[in-house]
Amino acid sequence: MSLTIPTDLLPVDGRFGCGPSKVRPAALTALATRGATWMGTSHRQAPVREVVRRIRTGLASLYDAPEGYEVVLGNGGSTQFWDVASFCLIQQRASVSVFGEFTSKFASAIARTPWLDEPTVAEVAPGSVILPRVADADVYAWAHNETATGAAAPIHRIPGSDPQALTLIDATSSAGAMPVDLADVDAYYFAPQKGFSSDGGLWCALLSPAAIERSARLTQERWIPDSLNLQLAVTNSRADQTLNTPALATLFLMAEQLDWLLASGGLAYAERRTHASASHLYAWADAHPLASPFVSEPYRSPVVGTIDFDASVDAAALAATLRANNIVDVEPYRKLGRNQLRIGMFPAVEPSDVEALTACIDWVLERTVA
Repeated sequence: MSLTIPTDLLPVDGRFGCGPSKVRPAALTALATRGATWMGTSHRQAPVREVVRRIRTGLASLYDAPEGYEVVLGNGGSTQFWDVASFCLIQQRASVSVFGEFTSKFASAIARTPWLDEPTVAEVAPGSVILPRVADADVYAWAHNETATGAAAPIHRIPGSDPQALTLIDATSSAGAMPVDLADVDAYYFAPQKGFSSDGGLWCALLSPAAIERSARLTQERWIPDSLNLQLAVTNSRADQTLNTPALATLFLMAEQLDWLLASGGLAYAERRTHASASHLYAWADAHPLASPFVSEPYRSPVVGTIDFDASVDAAALAATLRANNIVDVEPYRKLGRNQLRIGMFPAVEPSDVEALTACIDWVLERTVA
């Protein structure tokens, strides 16, 4: 049955994806105007290097980076940074936590690295959160926010761990939206296609002096491909460049999002927006007879909301109906296999559009569930 949702119920912008996520129209306009003569120019020259500088200084300001921390950029995405970490930051053994698909992938990448010991793995079923166990480890690693499940983890040094151990945090779906004290982290790394309302093809990391020192030492001890060499990325970033040609549109859009966040109030502003969206979504689901949040408190993500539905609801058909009405990318993460929707609530998403989304879901359910 084809359903047409009344236009007065529809969100102004129907993009709720979890990556790539919504890009603000103002940033796209800037790319099409100010970026028109900038795209297709050399990344070694001043105009592009100035945008890289905007990103590096903007990130340091947004996160109030402690003395000695550096913002480093590299080609690729968070998946690439897992390999960078395996080469350049893990000395012998990592202790990692697994509570979803993306944390699992990093643990797997470490386990496949032949010169490293088998990682110590603390694992819990998707939808909950677990932190790494204290072990004979020189790295502790987990995700700030599990993009697959919508579970958010606390960030702090693992009590009882070696003071020389590094803490690595995958921030791909938390960066630009969720607070963190960088003093508790040695590498806070991410790609910009979620909270930073940009596109893929880049990784960014806020690195502590200890992480940079570890990288410099391991680079001298191991053969490391240039594309995975963190010290080369550090050297190029200090010159406001990347090792290889970057995706210029990704840089431009990320710089625009950073400027918007900083001008609006920084991470506090981003938090208010995501909190407003998430509070509405979870309150709606908690009160709904056919829906419930997948993740329990206190681990519900403010940026990725996963909502389970009663067996009487065909969530796949619901997502298809929404997509036919230009409300897109609310399908669940494919490998979870749950009867649910996954809703991106990054800072670029208007909280009023999340309210409109739930009204549209109500409208569809009233007409499709007996």
